[in-house]
Amino acid sequence: MENDKERGLESSLRRKLLMGMAAIPAMALMPKYAFGAGPATAEVNTTGLAVTDTEVTVGILHSITGTMAISETGSVQAEKLAIEQINAAGGVLGRKIKFIQEDGASDWPTFAEKSKKLLVNDKVAAVMGCWTSASRKAVLPVFEQYNGMLYYPTFYEGLEQSKNVIYTGQEATQQILAGLDWVSKEKKAKTYYLIGSDYIWPRTSMKIARKHIEGHLEGSEVVGEEFLPLGHTQFNSVINKIKLKKPDVIYCAVVGGSNVAFYKQLKAAGIDLSKQTLLTISVTEDEIDGIGGENIQGAYACMKYFQSLDNPNNKEFVTEFKKMWGEKTVIGDVTQAAYLGPFLWKLAVEKAGSFDVDKIAAASPDIEFTKAPEGYVKIHENHHLWSKARVGQVQPDGQFKVVFETAELIQPDPFPKGYQ
Repeated sequence: MENDKERGLESSLRRKLLMGMAAIPAMALMPKYAFGAGPATAEVNTTGLAVTDTEVTVGILHSITGTMAISETGSVQAEKLAIEQINAAGGVLGRKIKFIQEDGASDWPTFAEKSKKLLVNDKVAAVMGCWTSASRKAVLPVFEQYNGMLYYPTFYEGLEQSKNVIYTGQEATQQILAGLDWVSKEKKAKTYYLIGSDYIWPRTSMKIARKHIEGHLEGSEVVGEEFLPLGHTQFNSVINKIKLKKPDVIYCAVVGGSNVAFYKQLKAAGIDLSKQTLLTISVTEDEIDGIGGENIQGAYACMKYFQSLDNPNNKEFVTEFKKMWGEKTVIGDVTQAAYLGPFLWKLAVEKAGSFDVDKIAAASPDIEFTKAPEGYVKIHENHHLWSKARVGQVQPDGQFKVVFETAELIQPDPFPKGYQ
């Protein structure tokens, strides 16, 4: 059934191309070669990757089971859509993209094991994968040891840079600092209660947030800080602490399925998010699909992308995404960033004229993708993307109303001075 669906979609996209009606990203990347007519494999694959005269194989590595599945399923869907669109437009160097999908199962050692399998056994040319920083940290030594290339889609804490990773999400200066500056100015906030899941990304993010609040936002202070285990579902104790402290802002980095319990329990405890400011850096439309818009309406999120963005690239993307995955599917920040991965990889391969990882890494800086749903992205020499920061407020239907965006793209700075 799945193969029939994939063949049907590919056929449909090919017809659209012939009729001049292809999706915008496909039009932006028209083929230089027909399938099987690209440069000789010996010329473009000198390191023994899974590349033939007609096909190239990549890996997809996300959690499709466990507590992180609520967040990572959209990334898988976006990457498969991008691959279908690229194939419909002629593939990469005349080769059709195949993918091998593995499940990280919300378990960091499993991510490391599966990444080694993809790189060593399957010899994939690139991997689109991971979500949490814990999973990325688990696979990074594997990618560096075996010289693989990872396209990592999640907003994260920064403090990292690798030749073997392209970070298509935002780092701390593009999300944490920008969001705190906004809430301080817009809401005249002075007191903050920090809450997150207990692993590297929330802990490091809150460390950065505390330094910014106490060192850069005049007269501001952190009045509480809590970390709960990944997958935690009993938040009543910490909610009672929040009610006692009465912070101007609840600053939240709870991830995965825990969000469903947290926001339902906030509402049950009588905390009205239209009156109590809550700013999250971890809830996208994907999580709200499980939480329910009525349980989180009024909350704010700082992201670079929302499904509701009003631009031609995004309208086309949303249409194609829903056509492939169903009208009821939603698209969050990380889903969009995951969609960028296959396109940025294709552009780097074609700029380098090779599938070799070292050549792709060297070719990646300054690559521009003007048809990104978020509007426009460019790869910095530090392998992160120039991006805008946006703040959205949750509406009852689970979508975000954009209330703020930076005027210019923010240059990525994964090692901001004074925050390490």
